[in-house]
Amino acid sequence: MERKQVMLRGIPIDAVTAVEALTHIQHMLFGGHLKRFFHVGGQYHIATPNSEMLVEAGRNPAFKEVLRHTSLNIPDSAGLLWMARLTGQHLPERVTGVDTVTALCATLDARHPVFLLGAAPGVAQRAAETLRQKNPSLTIAGTYSGSPRNDDAPAILDRIRAAKPHLLLVAFGAPAQDLWIAKHLAELPSVRVAMGIGGTFDFLAGAQKRAPQWMQHTGFEWLYRLYKEPKRLKRIWNAVVVFPLSVILEKVQGEK
Repeated sequence: MERKQVMLRGIPIDAVTAVEALTHIQHMLFGGHLKRFFHVGGQYHIATPNSEMLVEAGRNPAFKEVLRHTSLNIPDSAGLLWMARLTGQHLPERVTGVDTVTALCATLDARHPVFLLGAAPGVAQRAAETLRQKNPSLTIAGTYSGSPRNDDAPAILDRIRAAKPHLLLVAFGAPAQDLWIAKHLAELPSVRVAMGIGGTFDFLAGAQKRAPQWMQHTGFEWLYRLYKEPKRLKRIWNAVVVFPLSVILEKVQGEK
């Protein structure tokens, strides 16, 4: 399968459908080294960029560099689709982290254990229970809330190494989760795929409710999130105002 990407704010975004993203990740877990995907020692780092993350990447050179070298960047917001179209590019559909994790874990068995890292205490455990209800064959190697702080890394790494997962799901929030993966993945030899997945555990555990389907499909999920969590105003402003304006400005400057 040929790898197709678009470029937004200097970040490559993979032009994949949900089915294609799932297939790519399965190949990473099951099939060894894939030359068309960037990897280090056969280990793959998957990110789930959204509009807000691309704004952050524009301000954070270290984060931008990580996103430029991940194995797969799944387009996890409608804003990316709209801005791709505006710049003459094409992303086939939005591919959310929570849907990708759910679909992937539904296909796994004891041969590919999973470790859930991040979120508030107890949330990852509840998320794991939800995933196991959907697939009793799924093996959860461990769960731990932890934190992205450097002081906590040695204990976290010891836990993961002892659990020997093939798939590591990290929910520290962006940019912390992807910076953490980029820094520590090589220290976790059993991990074939590590994926930064934001608020996925909160949704799976029921700690947060997803927007109605029509809002997800029409790109107005941000409005639902603002209604439910007014404290997210700054983050939503970055996603729905700052990001589009930055893409438009870049396009105008490029046309001069």
